[in-house]
Amino acid sequence: MSDISQTDERVREMSKLRQAMIRPELGGIVGTVAVFTFFILFAGNSGMFNAQGVMNWSTVSAQFMIIAVGACLLMIAGEFDLSVGSMIGFAGMMIAVFGVTLAWPMWLAILTTFAICIAFGALNGYIVVRTGLPSFIVTLATLFILRGFTIFIPQTLERKTIIGGIREAAEGDWIAPLFGGTIFRGFFQWLGDIGAIDVFTRGNKAGQPVVDGVPMLIVWAIGLVIIGHILLTRTRFGNWIYAAGGDAQAARYAGVPVNRVKIQMFMFTAFCATVFAVCQVMEFGSAGADRGLLKEFEAIIAVVIGGALLTGGYGSVIGAALGALIFGVVQQGLFFAGVESSLFRVFLGVILLLAVILNTYIRRLITGER
Repeated sequence: MSDISQTDERVREMSKLRQAMIRPELGGIVGTVAVFTFFILFAGNSGMFNAQGVMNWSTVSAQFMIIAVGACLLMIAGEFDLSVGSMIGFAGMMIAVFGVTLAWPMWLAILTTFAICIAFGALNGYIVVRTGLPSFIVTLATLFILRGFTIFIPQTLERKTIIGGIREAAEGDWIAPLFGGTIFRGFFQWLGDIGAIDVFTRGNKAGQPVVDGVPMLIVWAIGLVIIGHILLTRTRFGNWIYAAGGDAQAARYAGVPVNRVKIQMFMFTAFCATVFAVCQVMEFGSAGADRGLLKEFEAIIAVVIGGALLTGGYGSVIGAALGALIFGVVQQGLFFAGVESSLFRVFLGVILLLAVILNTYIRRLITGER
């Protein structure tokens, strides 16, 4: 009788190194370690890692992170959305028009804007799945449509492309603090009182900490990353997302509602873009027609750095979050290191190329291609 405990020679156990190599987060982890090491060495004494410096690059990273979560899930489902940047500008302008120009209650302006933008996301998805057109083309058209509306509407109503007064219109509103407020104020005041972080020494803010709380922008970013990660890795719907992007036809044969999954991912991407827009207008107190430019490409780059394949069916929300973190740290770190800020775009191009090369190598490891 053969020993049943003996391993079948037809079954190959993947080595731990190989398992680590095919993790989608690998590129993001390596990039994060490299970036932090670089700036600790060359900008560690410049204030980049004190309380105010950390809050600066954390806030910028959170902006990238919010839109990267939506872009990540959509790319894993096998589609792209190039209208994200225009959606940000359009959503911010709609909030300003509804809440300032038309004097609606701010909560109604925000909720109506969410409904309109999510409807645009659903329309993108519906056109893609019904016509079979590449999402690249469909959302490129939406990019121009939304950007055109973002310029036309305020010019028609206000004769200008920047509308202010949002912060004043949001005073006393119940929903606005969910996007423009801060939390843990008491904790940061305590840190200032015990000398753990710096405090202002002059003026009306004397005695107050230089960082008075965690902005809701960061809270939204962390919340969306957690929700996206759980959805992708712990639910049946997450398996459907991977299946829809990996092999849509095979997924349909297995009973996966591929069309519905793709449409819902377009809607979620629009939701994330609107969250970004609301947080942005609450921070600046105004909406501008030029807001959101190139954000769609930055979101895609963050996702690719995080390990997602451009062909779909593979990726990680945690990886996308690390890609966004890299963006935020580098964008602010160049200033602290005394490097010309225009080199940030050079960095984007270089790291995108390296990420695509790494992801191609990982895909070949998975599929056995040469």
